[in-house]
Amino acid sequence: MGDGSEDVALNKYIPPIFTTIKHLLSMHIFQKTARLIIKKSFFLSVWLIRKCADPNPCDRQVEQLKTMPEGTLGKDIANCLENNDLKPVPGFESHDLKHVLLGFRMTPEDEIRMQAFMLGNGNYSLPCIAILLYGALWLPDCWTLLWSDFQRGRRALPVSDWDIETYAAYNTDHLRQTVFEAERSARPADFHRTLARTGAFGAMAAGLFGMCFCFPYLWSANVADLVGAGFPFVGGAILFSGGLISLSLLSAKTIQTSPA
Repeated sequence: MGDGSEDVALNKYIPPIFTTIKHLLSMHIFQKTARLIIKKSFFLSVWLIRKCADPNPCDRQVEQLKTMPEGTLGKDIANCLENNDLKPVPGFESHDLKHVLLGFRMTPEDEIRMQAFMLGNGNYSLPCIAILLYGALWLPDCWTLLWSDFQRGRRALPVSDWDIETYAAYNTDHLRQTVFEAERSARPADFHRTLARTGAFGAMAAGLFGMCFCFPYLWSANVADLVGAGFPFVGGAILFSGGLISLSLLSAKTIQTSPA
């Protein structure tokens, strides 16, 4: 009969093991829940937009895309929507083009990843930034992947202004090769543009932080708190808006390169 020392040594490791398993399970549950929340919120957004806008032109466009030859971008867009049982969203038709062209699936995770790519690619629009921030908050496990997608977007040709009408008849593989193989590094770096973009992001981050910090005090019954928080909140809003406007102006000046 043993002295029990081995049992004591084993018991020291059992609680940490169970704690680790519990932690991994909780992380897995959070990740699945986060993706479900993103998926449901996107579906709700699509439903609301289709209810508020006329979807008939989009639906007719998809029917036309179905008749295009195999291998074209238009045909691949129609197939992607059909395979995922999705309908086009009025005003966001080019969004489906980006999914097919860039190879991002119609999943919550890939939706956020595509926004990271597009931000790096020069799309500084409010929807792109808002969707990326919303997804990044829910998917902290994807931050490294989002940064990688952002860098890929910086190296690729700008595609934020591409639309279905212009590129539907092009071969998808040829377009994809043009986007990813014609490196933007071939163009001279613009230090001033990079500096302006960095400053714009910094202004937006500082403004957003100031607004979030002051927001709770705006509901205070104390007049001093209202005054003390009100002016910094307005200042933060101005900083955020100024940074967003700067990014929009920089995006508008980006030279768009069309496929040969």
